[in-house]
Amino acid sequence: MGEQTVTGPDATPAPEAGGAPAPESAPAGPASAGMTADGRQPAPADVAGAGMTADAVPGAPAGGAPGGPADRTADITAGPGGVMTDEVGVVTGELTLRTEHADGRVTLRVQYKDADEWYAVTDGSAPLADPAALDAVHTIAVGLLNRPEG
Repeated sequence: MGEQTVTGPDATPAPEAGGAPAPESAPAGPASAGMTADGRQPAPADVAGAGMTADAVPGAPAGGAPGGPADRTADITAGPGGVMTDEVGVVTGELTLRTEHADGRVTLRVQYKDADEWYAVTDGSAPLADPAALDAVHTIAVGLLNRPEG
């Protein structure tokens, strides 16, 4: 089988194929998974609505304040055995779960629905370098702790 020449978007051999580099003015092809046909980084693009918004509050203050962009909340019903907390032990019944991100950590807290006091979920804190993962962590926590049918 013979060798194939790999070409860039302007039909010149691509740099990794041993040809001359593509001119700087060559357009980047369509992006897919963060790559372009010529191997260049794609230009930044606005992809509004690509993520989830688990109870995000538009315009809320940043910095981890309850209801802020670094928090997600959901009403849950604790399953058999309830939810263990550091401050008061097991809490049961109708609860609100808050997933917070601050200083590179995610922390789970619960409160009795419509109460004022929040309690840290036992072992509910872990490193989370990328705040964009907060929605996924919150969704998983809700899935694990919300057991309305027992």
